[in-house]
Amino acid sequence: MPRSLVITADDFGLSHGVNLAVEKAWKEGILTSASLMAGGAAFGEALEISARNPGLQTSLHLTLVQGRSVLPHEKIPGLVDRNGHFTNNPYIAGMRYFFDKNLYPQLRDEIEAQIKRVIDSGINLTHIDGHLNIHMHPTVFSILAELMPLYGIRSFRLSRERLFHCLMFDRSRLLGKSIESFIFSSLAKNCRPLLDRFGITYAVEVKGLLSSGRMTRDYITAILDDIQEGTTELYFHPGILPDNEITGRMPDYRHEDELAAMTDPFVMEKIGSSGITLANYRGEKKEI
Repeated sequence: MPRSLVITADDFGLSHGVNLAVEKAWKEGILTSASLMAGGAAFGEALEISARNPGLQTSLHLTLVQGRSVLPHEKIPGLVDRNGHFTNNPYIAGMRYFFDKNLYPQLRDEIEAQIKRVIDSGINLTHIDGHLNIHMHPTVFSILAELMPLYGIRSFRLSRERLFHCLMFDRSRLLGKSIESFIFSSLAKNCRPLLDRFGITYAVEVKGLLSSGRMTRDYITAILDDIQEGTTELYFHPGILPDNEITGRMPDYRHEDELAAMTDPFVMEKIGSSGITLANYRGEKKEI
């Protein structure tokens, strides 16, 4: 069975530095898709980049934590502060979204508003993922399972990654990775039956889940030797510094190193020599 890679840049539209990195990685590197934050401060600029690079698939990076909403505070007062910001604490958000049933209608309204904002901006939206993988939260996913067929969403980031394969090349955060692997494996089992029922496709594995912000050249070239058959997604957080927005939000992420990995000639050569195809979730191939 052939092997293909979907290469995604997350946080498209968050800031100017992210947007510059996305366009560079598309034009000069291996990038095949960009995941757009509908409430991002640089959303408009991201739309311009998407329009002049039509081969770059643009998807929705659903944001319900550590970001800004599309709807105003008065419509979703239980989700955001008066400035339209979600909580920065993913654990508090996760607990509230699961246990507080009064938030469900507000969550549905905001999720649908983010989908509509991207579609109404002229994007052919067929794929969804989420900031901090919030799209796989049980409450959020139950809402998405209702909305995705209505809006023609045909693929979904089913976030799970082989723990031991990751640890073969990067043994940092051993406990954290072990916990995350267990959590997301469990969440994936919850999501998969409905995705299969609706015919919504997903990758066999998602790389970047356990090494978020540290998808460097050395790590990428190491894992390429054992990419599984079928489609694997690698997601990155590229950025061009200085950019106070991304360094303030993600001080430990190696944004420029990740961009360098995505545009590295050796990485591109190794992908080509390994017989791996670059594509997006729609199956459109990219030549390098």
